[in-house]
Amino acid sequence: MTLNPAPRIGIIGTGAIGGFYGLLLARAGFDVHFLLRSEYPAVAANGLQLNSQVHGALHLQPVQAYRHAEDMPACDWLLVGAKTTANAELAPLINQAAAPGARVVLLQNGLGVETALRPLLDDGLHLLGGLCYICVHRSAPGVIEHQALGAINLAYHSGPAEDDEARRSLVDEGAELFRKAGLDSQAMAKLEQTRWQKLVWNVPYNGLSVLLDADTKAMMGNPSSRALIRDLMLEVVQAAQALGHDMPENYADKLLAATERMPDYLPSMYYDFAQRRPAELQAIYATPLAAAAAAGQDMPKVRALYQALQFLQARQEA
Repeated sequence: MTLNPAPRIGIIGTGAIGGFYGLLLARAGFDVHFLLRSEYPAVAANGLQLNSQVHGALHLQPVQAYRHAEDMPACDWLLVGAKTTANAELAPLINQAAAPGARVVLLQNGLGVETALRPLLDDGLHLLGGLCYICVHRSAPGVIEHQALGAINLAYHSGPAEDDEARRSLVDEGAELFRKAGLDSQAMAKLEQTRWQKLVWNVPYNGLSVLLDADTKAMMGNPSSRALIRDLMLEVVQAAQALGHDMPENYADKLLAATERMPDYLPSMYYDFAQRRPAELQAIYATPLAAAAAAGQDMPKVRALYQALQFLQARQEA
């Protein structure tokens, strides 16, 4: 796969995810531009710091950082690392920062996020989903803590690409960007199926970390919570299958085993609740529940977890 010459990359939402991938792409020699909000002064002054148990301590300074999208140069690739709860307000910024025919990649969790954003984007932009398999969080403005993993898989959602070959070429081009930055990245044929596969992990661990006030080690170490995690996983697997999506054999048990090998981790939703930010309940719970119901598949334990999280979020907002 040959990349287009010197693609310019923009990061929309320089939090843990956007900062991690943007920093590694910049260190690989790509022209990367970072859009920030409250953290702009810290990053402009001190750069981006990555403390990684995989890549070591890395520092990017100076950073091509911006407060406003209109100040950024037109970018060929835009990686959206902000939460799904901010997509509606981010859409005008994406349109401003995008070069004609730019590729917009949503580095986000959940289901239906591309479908919700698509009507807000310019018709000439390509929209891709980016599935990040990573343990990472932000510990301070401009400081990112990376515990494990980092693979990112891409799939095409919509845009002006006219046929499967053109769409596959664009996805391959994106995956090659990340591989050149030293990351595992694969082009995936079916975006929705890939998102359902990631939900099998995200649904139990994100919500239960909040409800139980526990990290992955604590949840996996208790027989009752581990059994609940597996039950939730199986409900998501069965819903995906009811919708016609293939799931790997014994997928829930494979994910449980993989989680046991991971370092201790607090998922992103835990930090959202701890810092009183809006959580991604729509994308991770409401949309999958509605899709499963439309296929005649009930997820009672997932629904109960969602209802409990709704209560906690409403209490925070009161």
